[in-house]
Amino acid sequence: MRIPSTQALRALDSFARHGSVWRAAEELFLTRSAVSHQLRLLERDLGFDLLERHGKGIILTARGRHYANEVRKALTVIGDASVQYGNKGIGGSLTVSCTPGFASLWLCTHIAEFQDMYPDVSLRLVTPRKLDDVSNPDVDIFIAFGDGNWPNRAVALLCEVEFTPLCSPALLNKIGGLNEPPDVLRAPLLHLDDFDDWTRWLALTNVEHPNTECGIIFSDMNLVFAAAIAGQGIAMGDELTCRTAMMVGQLVRPFDRAIKSPRSYFLVMEHAKTGHAVSTAFADWLKACLSQTSPAFKPAYA
Repeated sequence: MRIPSTQALRALDSFARHGSVWRAAEELFLTRSAVSHQLRLLERDLGFDLLERHGKGIILTARGRHYANEVRKALTVIGDASVQYGNKGIGGSLTVSCTPGFASLWLCTHIAEFQDMYPDVSLRLVTPRKLDDVSNPDVDIFIAFGDGNWPNRAVALLCEVEFTPLCSPALLNKIGGLNEPPDVLRAPLLHLDDFDDWTRWLALTNVEHPNTECGIIFSDMNLVFAAAIAGQGIAMGDELTCRTAMMVGQLVRPFDRAIKSPRSYFLVMEHAKTGHAVSTAFADWLKACLSQTSPAFKPAYA
């Protein structure tokens, strides 16, 4: 008995649930053409049509719908067995590239959970020189901060980011509080790489004639927040990476106004490395963990 490939069956199940190739591609970290190819191969192996033209798109045939329902039941049984008998079947090595700030301020505070779930995975974390760098050939999966434009890569939105001023309670008391947006100019402004974030926030809050090109520029988010926690100035931060510091009172948020960053966190992979069990397990764990701990999380398939 010839059993179709698991990847092809997952493609069919995802297409059946979402009703479109592009949503299935996003869920599976594949290109649309790869999903279409898997469906064509499955039709060839089965010997009957799963899909038919409907207007400008495609839909499942009646026989395809019945088969997809049976496939979903089978995949559910397999998934339940994986939970029941643990994740011992997933092993091997996985190299993850992650931006330094996200790595130290969020990922490193949760990563032991993944290792507990997948003890047979040898995990290696590295940080790139640039936040949007996805060029390292030794990396299996990237957590990158950029505009989402990485040609010839499988890209999925992970988390959008909003920036707002953050400072230490000690600094807040030292300068007599921050009651209005112009008050931030009474303290040094702390910048990451450039002046853009502060320039945009001051414009949003209608601060007149600010000199945004002052203060201290850092090349690493960790340095920005270390300086902010030490009371050296006011940083532009987000609640994803600063959540812990805010919860324990190291940083406070004096204003409600925030700016949406033109960049977001994305999962990025080479197409040749998509569909690997270890990478899929890590991506699924990361999204589940973010959804539980971070209100800013946006599911990749949304």
